[in-house]
Amino acid sequence: MSSFPIPFNKPGVTGIEQSYIAEAIASGHLSGDGAFTKRASAIVQEALGVPKVLLTTSCTHALEMSAMILDLKPGDEVIVPSFTFVSTVNAYVLRGATPVFADVREDTLNMDETKLEALITPRTRAIVPVHYAGVGCEMDAIMDIAHRHGVEVIEDNAHGLFGKYKGQWLGTFGSMATQSFHETKNFQCGEGGALLINDPRHAERAEIIREKGTNRSRFFRGQVDKYTWVDVGSSYLPSEVLAAFLTAQLEQRDAIQGARAALWHTYYDALDDWACEFHVRMPVVPEDCDQAYHMFYMLMPSLALRTAFIDHMKSRGILPVFHYLPLHLSDMGRKFGGEPGACPVTEDISDRLVRLPFYNSMTPEEQTRVIEAILDFDWKV
Repeated sequence: MSSFPIPFNKPGVTGIEQSYIAEAIASGHLSGDGAFTKRASAIVQEALGVPKVLLTTSCTHALEMSAMILDLKPGDEVIVPSFTFVSTVNAYVLRGATPVFADVREDTLNMDETKLEALITPRTRAIVPVHYAGVGCEMDAIMDIAHRHGVEVIEDNAHGLFGKYKGQWLGTFGSMATQSFHETKNFQCGEGGALLINDPRHAERAEIIREKGTNRSRFFRGQVDKYTWVDVGSSYLPSEVLAAFLTAQLEQRDAIQGARAALWHTYYDALDDWACEFHVRMPVVPEDCDQAYHMFYMLMPSLALRTAFIDHMKSRGILPVFHYLPLHLSDMGRKFGGEPGACPVTEDISDRLVRLPFYNSMTPEEQTRVIEAILDFDWKV
């Protein structure tokens, strides 16, 4: 529980989670791939129109599965934005691959597609665009580059479920995509994720890897008379308790997205003039993108002003936070050749970005308090 009256995040509930969890317990099946796992998977699969959705214990594990499916090995390279969560990189490093850090665009903070082709070498196996804040990357350009070089695209869509780029759902461009259902995401179950399989070639192997390297799924479909160990794998199945909670969230997706859209637009409308006056950069959503309303962030003019702003908000009982630090400048990133100046936009915006409180159950009164505190910030720092 946050010590701040208005925290940065508060896990949301729809009101039916407990009854679904009780139903799962009463069913006598609490391990993975039960009725609620199938219901939650089907909701995402049918809504996005993808061939297969596999629930996982986290988005991190979905990313790890994608690395295993691609058979990544030492010497292989994977292009990732430096401005992302460490899981995006760790998943591939764990298989021995080398991360190649890409800078981001100044407007959307997504992978800069104009710098992408220069990073590709004969060792490049995959490109991992991250749809930051649920706003789509320039997927036409990224997919074109990937196709011309014979490279796989794995979308890290942790922020972007039910967002669109040029009318197409985020998470449906690459051969695979990953989702997060962490408590900070639009749809949540505490810890959880999903792997979206868009290329049917990967479907059966994905099932095997998720089932500890066995062909257990084929056995339950009656395709083999016994199951055995056939490949590498691990245990990536969430329990039915988590799946039941998630099902309740996904079934209310329209209401949840509507509430988050209202919060986002209220912030934008109330702060637009203030931001222009004090040179604060507001979020940029291109016209050809339908965002997923994952967060509301601002870019302050300097690190010093961001620090003062966060301190000011905390003094009012409100918790804003900053976001990713440049991965290429981290201790591990430097071991892979990261150095200052390699991703200048990432280095700049990381010091200035601040995220405002933003959660499904945020009340108008809470949001008004946040806005009033922002407008009362003393710029004489």
